[in-house]
Amino acid sequence: MAKLVSKTYGEALYELAEEGKKKAAMLEEVTALQEILRSNPDLKNVMENPRISKEEKISVLQGIFSGRISDDLTSFLCILVEKGRYGEVDGILEYFTERVREEEGIGTAYVTTAFPLSESKKKEIQDKILAGTKYKKLDMVYTVDESIIGGMVIRIRDRVVDSSLKTRLEKMERELHSVLISE
Repeated sequence: MAKLVSKTYGEALYELAEEGKKKAAMLEEVTALQEILRSNPDLKNVMENPRISKEEKISVLQGIFSGRISDDLTSFLCILVEKGRYGEVDGILEYFTERVREEEGIGTAYVTTAFPLSESKKKEIQDKILAGTKYKKLDMVYTVDESIIGGMVIRIRDRVVDSSLKTRLEKMERELHSVLISE
């Protein structure tokens, strides 16, 4: 349900930005807004407090954001409060961000390895991934997880390529178990 809400409202925000021919500006604002919301958990607590009326919440939003972000985005946040959907604001803004980035050919690749990679190896991996996708540009997020033993796991959107040694060993183990069971 939360994904459907995020998509529905995220799409509405996207259409609003597209209508006004200001997707790039809205993306910048939304990115800044996401950072503000992440760094201010007190605001989230206020906005999700059932004892505070919708009118008070809207007043808080307008007091904080009027003149600092576009009227369109401020009004959008107020609509979320009116409709009782402010709790989904993170997912909605994330959907919008991904939608705009996707349209502009910008993707995000998450690469997990068992050990840190050199800058030249990171560049090589990025180039190979970029060549195999439709993206013009990739933002790369590298993490280290020693439990994968070797190899790497690459995730782009909902697609995962797992060439880790841990996964290969687990697959071999399952195959050996099935051979032993069938004999």
